[in-house]
Amino acid sequence: MKYAAIGPVAVHYPEKVETNEQLKDEFPKWDMDQIFEKTGIAARRIAAPGECASDLGVAAAEKLFAEYDIDPQSIDFLLFCTQTPDYPLPTTACLMQSRLGLSTSCGALDFNLGCSGYVYGLALADGLIRGGSVRRVLLITAETYTKYIDSTDRSLRTIFGDGAAATLIEASDVPSLTAFRYGTDGEGADTLLVTQGGARLPDEAHKPRHRKRWPSDLYMDGPSLIVFSVTVVPKLVKDVLETGNMDFADVDFFLLHQATKKLNQELQKCLGVSDDRMPLLLEQCGNTVSSTIPILIDHLRREQLLKAGMRNMLVGFGVGLSWAGCIWEETWGG
Repeated sequence: MKYAAIGPVAVHYPEKVETNEQLKDEFPKWDMDQIFEKTGIAARRIAAPGECASDLGVAAAEKLFAEYDIDPQSIDFLLFCTQTPDYPLPTTACLMQSRLGLSTSCGALDFNLGCSGYVYGLALADGLIRGGSVRRVLLITAETYTKYIDSTDRSLRTIFGDGAAATLIEASDVPSLTAFRYGTDGEGADTLLVTQGGARLPDEAHKPRHRKRWPSDLYMDGPSLIVFSVTVVPKLVKDVLETGNMDFADVDFFLLHQATKKLNQELQKCLGVSDDRMPLLLEQCGNTVSSTIPILIDHLRREQLLKAGMRNMLVGFGVGLSWAGCIWEETWGG
C-alpha cells in the first residue's frame, strides 16, 4: 500500500497590501495599536476587484510547478479547498484543471471548508492514494474573504487577508500522515457565515443569535468562536495524541490554524506549549482561512526550522463549526 506524503508547497498573495497605517488614515478613531495587540496583524493582502480565488490558486500552482520542476501532466487529482468559488457551478477545480494544463484524465473537485480545510484536504489525498487510484495529488487552498467584508467593518477588515497555497502530495512507501481526527457541530453555523449567493434566500437563512444587522456579507461572532476554540481544540489535541500513541513531548511543532494572536495565545496557554513549539505567522498576511497552515509550513521550511523526521501536529478549526487534526512527519528533503 502507498501513503500520502507532503511534498513541496508554494504560496501566492494578491499584489495589494493594506497596512494598519493605511486603515488608521482611513478611520482615525480606530485604535490600531490595540487592534494589533489583539490580532497580531500589521498588514493583509487584498484581492483586486476582478481577482478570484481560482486566480490566486492557479498562480500558487504555477509557482509550485516552476520552482520544483513539476510536470502538470503528472498530476492525477486536483483538490481545491475554498469558500469563495468563482461560480455556484461549475466546480472551480474544473476551471483550474484547464488553466493549469492538467490531464483530462485528472480528477478534480472543490470542497467547501475553511479553517479546517487543509487537514481535511490531506485526509482526502491520503485516502485517494491509499486506494491506489492516484499517485500525485495537487491540493490547493485559496480564499478571497475580503470580497465579503464591508470597508467599515472593523471586526473583520482588520483580521482577514486573501491568499493561496499549492501543495504537492505524493505516494510514499511509509505513512507520514497519521492519527486523523475530525469534528463537526452545525449548531454553531451562525457564528461565521455568509447568507448571500446560495439557493436559500437570505430571509430564510440562519440568523446570527447576537446581532440582527451587520454591514458585511460575512458575519462573525468572535466571542463565541473563542469559546468554541478553547473548548474543542485541547480535546482534539488530546485525541490525536491518543490515536497516534504519542505524548506532548513527542511533538516537535504544534502547527495550528492562524486565527488571531489573542486566540492562538489562549490556545497555547490551554495546552501549556512554549512559544518555540507553537509558531505564530499573522503579521504580514492576516488570517488567510484555509491557507494558514500551508503558509506556515512553507515559512518554517524556508527558515530551515522543519527537519526531516520531525513529528508535528496539524490542527485546523473554525467555520462550520468544523475541526480536524493529525500527526505529520516531515519527509520532504527540499
